Amino acid sequence: MILCVRFLLPPSGSAADGAETLLPALLGLAEGISPVVQALPPDAALIDVRGAERYFGRDAAQLASLLRVRALAHCGVDCVVGAGPGPMLARMAAQVAEPGTTMVVTEDEAVGFLADKPVAALDGVGRATARTLCDYGLDSAGRVAAAPLAVLQRIIGARAGREVWERARGIDRTTVAPNAVSASIAAQRAFPHDELDQVHHRRALLSIAGELGARMRGERQVCRSLTLTVRYADRSTTIRTRALREPTAHSVALTDAAYALHESLGLQRARVRSLALRAEGLTPAEQAARQLTFDPADERARRIEAVADRARARFGPRVIVPGSLAA
Repeated sequence: MILCVRFLLPPSGSAADGAETLLPALLGLAEGISPVVQALPPDAALIDVRGAERYFGRDAAQLASLLRVRALAHCGVDCVVGAGPGPMLARMAAQVAEPGTTMVVTEDEAVGFLADKPVAALDGVGRATARTLCDYGLDSAGRVAAAPLAVLQRIIGARAGREVWERARGIDRTTVAPNAVSASIAAQRAFPHDELDQVHHRRALLSIAGELGARMRGERQVCRSLTLTVRYADRSTTIRTRALREPTAHSVALTDAAYALHESLGLQRARVRSLALRAEGLTPAEQAARQLTFDPADERARRIEAVADRARARFGPRVIVPGSLAA
């Protein structure tokens, strides 16, 4: 069985106090149960417990209870756990489980559990694919599972059709890929009150992107993707990830990507409690290829950025800040 653990992290006012420090400690507790742990920043993890079930002589639900007790005892953090035969079912079970509980979906229960789920909830089904399937009346996982495989393959292609058809039946061939939280860095900003103003959202994203860029440049690293986590007044969250055009630590590129992620959510009336960005897929800067450009403005911005980095290293991180953050 696979566990998807969503840690109920407390809201934080700074990048140093939230998931950036708690998540590594919680992952360490998970690795005490099974060495096959995949971090899902900022607040979740996948754990393959098939070996642990044999080693401890306990089933997945009992191992989830053990992890919950350890997380509460060591970090004061409760969690929500979903368990399933594959990562997809485990994640979906965790989404509907109540805080402090474990929801287990077995192989025999998979088809029934998925039957009324929208087709877009299946892994690998994006907006375009979901729209195409809905045009043919295949708007739920149950209807996709009941459709002949050949029909799915004619509609969306041979490979994609088989993958969607199998996932609608609970067949998930993906595996838990052990990784390290150090492969990413994150920063967070919490608002003093639930914030509706888009200008304040953008100022927070500008500040976070600048912080991440400076940290990566200081460590001579670049990232391949950026993940935005929005936490709302009711403590629910939305997480979106965007791959960057090229690996970068350039603050302007990171800010543009953060703004695009934010705009894609359409948060005009949302009461936002905090915003967090995570730079993922970190690699050494010298190993990353950079697209040559003849844009003098881009080259000038990078030179100014390098000068600002040297000034901050000597006089402190607040000696140079963007004009919109100076007030």
